[in-house]
Amino acid sequence: MALAATGILAAGLGLAGCSSAEKADSEIVTVNGGEPQNPLVPTNTNENMGGRVVDRLFAGLKYYDGNGVAHDEMAQSIETTDRKNYRITVKPDWKFTDGTPVTAKSFVNAWNFGALGANAQLQSYVFSLIAGFDEVNAKNPTAQTLSGLKVLDDRTFTVELKQPSIDFETSLGFSPFYPLPDAAFTDIKAFGQNPIGNGPYKFTKWEHNVKIDMVPNPDYKGGRAPKNKGLRFVMYQSYDTAYADLQSNNLDALDLVPDSALTTYKKDLGDRAITKPIAYKQAIGIQTSAPHFGGQEGLLRRRALSLAIDRDLICDKIFHGLREPARDFTARTLPGFDGNLPGVDVLKYNPTEAKNLWAQANSIAPWSGRYEIAYNSDGNHQPWVDAVANSIKNTLGIDAVGTPYPIFKTIRDKINTRTIGTAFRYGWQGDYPTMLQFLTAQYYSFSDTNDVDYKSPEFDGLLNAALAAPNLQESYRIVAQAQTLMLKDMPDIPLWDYIAPAGRSDKTKAAPLSWSGLFDFENIEK
Repeated sequence: MALAATGILAAGLGLAGCSSAEKADSEIVTVNGGEPQNPLVPTNTNENMGGRVVDRLFAGLKYYDGNGVAHDEMAQSIETTDRKNYRITVKPDWKFTDGTPVTAKSFVNAWNFGALGANAQLQSYVFSLIAGFDEVNAKNPTAQTLSGLKVLDDRTFTVELKQPSIDFETSLGFSPFYPLPDAAFTDIKAFGQNPIGNGPYKFTKWEHNVKIDMVPNPDYKGGRAPKNKGLRFVMYQSYDTAYADLQSNNLDALDLVPDSALTTYKKDLGDRAITKPIAYKQAIGIQTSAPHFGGQEGLLRRRALSLAIDRDLICDKIFHGLREPARDFTARTLPGFDGNLPGVDVLKYNPTEAKNLWAQANSIAPWSGRYEIAYNSDGNHQPWVDAVANSIKNTLGIDAVGTPYPIFKTIRDKINTRTIGTAFRYGWQGDYPTMLQFLTAQYYSFSDTNDVDYKSPEFDGLLNAALAAPNLQESYRIVAQAQTLMLKDMPDIPLWDYIAPAGRSDKTKAAPLSWSGLFDFENIEK
């Protein structure tokens, strides 16, 4: 999900020597994971280590299959004639794992909680198209609930949007749209540590920095019924350790092979090796409050840095062809992708133009200090960050270095609180398979997941127009206009799209990788 953070955290577990008392553990599927940044509340989970857990524990109106196709899950019907006004009926007889019913009110209460500015939920932006959002999401809200939501009866509610949206129905499988039980609102922090869901799995235990366990939910009635007897998300200090466990059958599935094994994993794993293009992008961001990166000077420097990075060489030498140089701000696997947008040459290595633009920036304010790229050490990023820094250093003649942070949560906290002060590596792994999902989440001026503080009324207007488009082709055309503007503004520096190298153990019959690069966890079989 969401902010792609390949962050793997704590010590590896001793999984090899299971005693007879732990026989049940041998039937549990073990997969790589990481310590979630925040408690497991759907509207406040915007990174991939928490997201992969939340998506197992909750069921929404829709769900996405392994190919990214949306299907009804709790929705019995979603009716609209104008893509602005919706009547939604939920299926009967669904329960949360505490035994309470899932009703229309469970959805409406959860969405209102997520949208309310006072609750400071990281995913609040997803409700921005619903009527009343501006009043509810303000620093000093003038309303506590969204005027666009109305509960008609136990199973029916209506949604009024500010404008038509071509993406809204597809988005309803995204985690912020999950329902919440009444118990969540009694103590949301406690709930996040011990979540009560309605999804294919039931939460059992979170041993911080070590593992998260879950078992199949016997009351689940949707289309994602598990084909296994439970999941354990195991947290490692490094992908090399995780890969060693995969090879020795102490880990059942690993969704990212470390750089050290990219040339050998197909031989190592044979038919258990998995390779698949996915909707996952990597970029370098820097907030406009950082020295030298505000205004026109910052724009010139971001463009110069982009031109100073030899993406083709890094994709070849570091990733051995398992990355593809970026051609836009989304991912090439998404419907409507256009790799030949006007201005796309700013994403191509051009040392001469890079030096020219850097000199223009120096005429505004001379460069001083070093250019640091922060990254989390637990996420397999050092080799490519060092390669990017060297490309910049050799091209621009400045002191450019990678700056490691020990764990993913630390770097995310600094980015979110705007205290990082340097450039940083960040990425995005699709929440649902549309280009608009990538763009609205990361670059809408009011999005809480706009890590680079991009503020452009013109861009916001183009996104609104793309959402309101009468058909997909017109929407794609407007998205292309929006991204052409971004190639001028360079809110961040796109690097590459992923071709996922993954693998499964001898103990697994199947471990399909989904469209986003996460496993199709329910369909992992032992």
